[in-house]
Amino acid sequence: MSSDSKITLYGFNNLTKTLSFNFYDVSYANTLKQRDEYLEYIDETYNAQRLTDVLTEVADIIGANILNLATQDYDPSGASVTMLISEENAHCDDLQADSFSQQGPGTVVAHLDKSHLTAHTYPESHPEGGISTFRADLDISTCGQISPLKALNFLVDSFYEDIVIMDYRVRGFTRDTAGMKHYKDHSIESIQEFLNEKTRQQYEMLDVNVYPENIFHTKMMLKEFNLQDYLFGDGVDALSAQAKYDIENKLRNEMKEIFYGMNMGSQ
Repeated sequence: MSSDSKITLYGFNNLTKTLSFNFYDVSYANTLKQRDEYLEYIDETYNAQRLTDVLTEVADIIGANILNLATQDYDPSGASVTMLISEENAHCDDLQADSFSQQGPGTVVAHLDKSHLTAHTYPESHPEGGISTFRADLDISTCGQISPLKALNFLVDSFYEDIVIMDYRVRGFTRDTAGMKHYKDHSIESIQEFLNEKTRQQYEMLDVNVYPENIFHTKMMLKEFNLQDYLFGDGVDALSAQAKYDIENKLRNEMKEIFYGMNMGSQ
């Protein structure tokens, strides 16, 4: 069924569309002080309020309504956000945040009546090489006519991604009034079709798609970067030319290893 097809369905649209959006934010923090600054950066950039703002906008883009909200930041790092969301407007006099159990450090979960949103965060550091890589996994799963691909460009623009790995899958089938099954309700050859021109220019991209199974995979690696944006402490001005060269190589090596899914050499 193409995106331009107009059919009459028998009952509810039973297709499930899931977008898994996984990104990496790479930094260089070689000293204890720099690592402390890195953790401060993570807590400021990816705290519960920031993640709540992003999820709220995603819910709006895909046409869902937030019914309830609970948030929690953790010491020394991590955050939890839980949203109860409906695809229809609902009247709530009180938002009882305490009625939701926390999901654990670095976790965001948003529930919809026919869909759900989740996000999990994973900060980590190389024990010796100075590389620190923050990872976040976001999943948007929807049923019916809502497509999570509508929020794709917003997600790309919302964070500081060096590597982005995306999976999109359409599962199940929906049936029309003539009894015919439809395994997609929109046309798609690649996730790249739904990315704006600015993103396509900024990233190197690679596709692995399984068309008979309606599984689409795209990963992206930033083509160019400014070293200053990856440093803590005194920044670029405190580094020798050789140090700049070495750190840039470490950062690029980290990105390539994540992009290609293999170890390519010592950090």
